[in-house]
Formats: sequence, C-alpha cells, structure tokens
Amino acid sequence: MPIPVLLRGGTSPPPASQVMPPSPVSWGRTYVSITGRNGEGEEIPLTGFSGSKWPGIIMLPGATGLDAPPFELHADDSPNLDGGIFREARAVAREVMLPVYLYGIDRKTVRELKTRLVSSLNPKKGYCVLKFVEGDAVPRYLRCYYKGGMEGSEAVDDAGFTWKKFGIQLTAYDPYFYSDSVQVAQWTFGDGTSFLSDTNPFFPLHLTAGVVGGSQITLENPGDIEAWPTWELVGPIKGFRFESPDGQAFGITAPEDGSDVIPEGRTLVVDTRPGYKTLRDDQGANYWPMLDANPVLWPIPEGKSKCTVNIVPGTVAARVRVSFQPRYEVY
Repeated sequence: MPIPVLLRGGTSPPPASQVMPPSPVSWGRTYVSITGRNGEGEEIPLTGFSGSKWPGIIMLPGATGLDAPPFELHADDSPNLDGGIFREARAVAREVMLPVYLYGIDRKTVRELKTRLVSSLNPKKGYCVLKFVEGDAVPRYLRCYYKGGMEGSEAVDDAGFTWKKFGIQLTAYDPYFYSDSVQVAQWTFGDGTSFLSDTNPFFPLHLTAGVVGGSQITLENPGDIEAWPTWELVGPIKGFRFESPDGQAFGITAPEDGSDVIPEGRTLVVDTRPGYKTLRDDQGANYWPMLDANPVLWPIPEGKSKCTVNIVPGTVAARVRVSFQPRYEVY
C-alpha cells in the first residue's frame, strides 16, 4: 500500500484538481391533504398550520407507509434442497398511518374539526384521496380507505379540552401513487395517408386503408411501474388485434362476410384496468364474447416500448385512441 508523503505541518498535498461539492437545491415543504367521499368531498389540509389564533388539523412526525409499497414473495420449497426457489413477487395493499393533532381555539372548534374529519373518512361514503405536493409542485395521489385509529382516547397524553390526537390508519388496496397527467395518443386510419409520418415519428400515427399487418407503434409510460390503458376504437372497423411487447394479445378477427365488427359511428371502449376488464360500446353492447381465444388485456410497461397493431379498417376514416394514468412507487 503506498504511503502518502506529508508536507511540513502534517498536511497532505492539495489535489491536482479541486472537486466542488454539489450545491443544495432550494426545496419547499411538502403539502399534504386528505379528501373523502371518493375524492369529491372537502379537501382538508394536514400541513401549513396558520398559527395559534386559528384552529386546524396538523400532521405530526411519525407517519408510516408512504414510501416503497409492500411486497409479497412466492417461492417453492423442495424436501431435498436447502432453501427455496423464488417464483414471483407482487405488491400488496399499502398500510398507512398518519398521526394528526386537532387544535381548537375553544371546545366548540375542536369538536367541529373532529366531526369534519370523521365524516370525511367514513369508508361507507367512499375512498379518500391523500394528496402530496413536493417542492417541484407536482402532485401525487394515493387512494385509501379509512380503517381505524379515530375511536378516541381521553388519556391525558391523547386529548384535552381544546385538542385531540389520533393515529389515522388507512389501507390503499392499490398501493401506487398517481399523478394529474393522463397520457393520450391517437391514430387515424382509412384516409389513404402513409402509415408513418416523416414529421411525427411517434404521435399521431396515420394508418392506411386496408389491412395493416404487424405494424409496430411506440408507447411511452413515464411512471415507475406498468400502467393499465383504456383503448377507444371508433368505427368502422372490421377487425383488430393489439399485441404487447412480450407477446400477450387481444383482438377480434374480421368476419368472413366482410361486415364491420365496430359499425360506423360506434365507439368500442376496452378498459384493461384491474377490477374493470370490459369491452363495451357507446350503446352498452358487450363485445367480450366476440374476442379471440385466450385474450389478455395487457398493461403498458414503464419506459418506452413497442406494441404490434393489426387493423382491418372499414370504408371510411376511423380512429384508435389510448389513454392511461402513470403510476409511481413513491410520492
């Protein structure tokens, strides 16, 4: 090991090039609020307390469950081998705990604060939405259901004449955060223009009349995890097939008699979201029985990916539109 040469006084020689440390970025405090009744009720701020002259609900230090989602691991054990063999992992429901302090200028105001909060969080009235806004002013949303923590305690450390403390327990069955932005792309076809535009390499794409076989389109998901899209197909369309980057697919084969699967003027909505998984048009007709065998309503992976589109358009211009909300692992 080389021994550094010390100058007089015991100091090391200066480095050949001085490396400057990074400068801190100015960053505002995090804003947090909660809104009940499926996100349509009153938005109750949990930060930004105005001072002792004003009643308010204050979020205390000690909140948990707001960073990485929890995961469940699946593995196979063998009686002849040590350990196990990992198979898969899945994110499970996120458990959140928010310690809050209800401050009233008198007994009446603290009771009003408690009533507002309890009424907003009642899960029989719907889920509540936690909103987080960091210093970059980009909001993130988490949908939760109230589970417990506001049953109340009159212990000297938990309540007083003009104040009250709770540890609100929430469960987010979808453990991911969402943003305000909705990613949208649209393609038109049947108008005789070239399939790929020289000036717009990604969106929108113009598809030619007739069969478009095995054409790849680029989708970009800015989130941290896969997103579940909603496809809208505006007729006339005789048949279609959408295939994911890893080979999963769904579609309806064009009938042999040449009729339109989606008539002119009708819109088929394919909702791939878990808990929905529907194919219905704007008049309520169910298209699920018409799907080809073994359909998979696949998600869009994070980042850029290419999917394959096969379209059999009708006689006039038609459209395909995809929209989705990116999902994030942390706020």
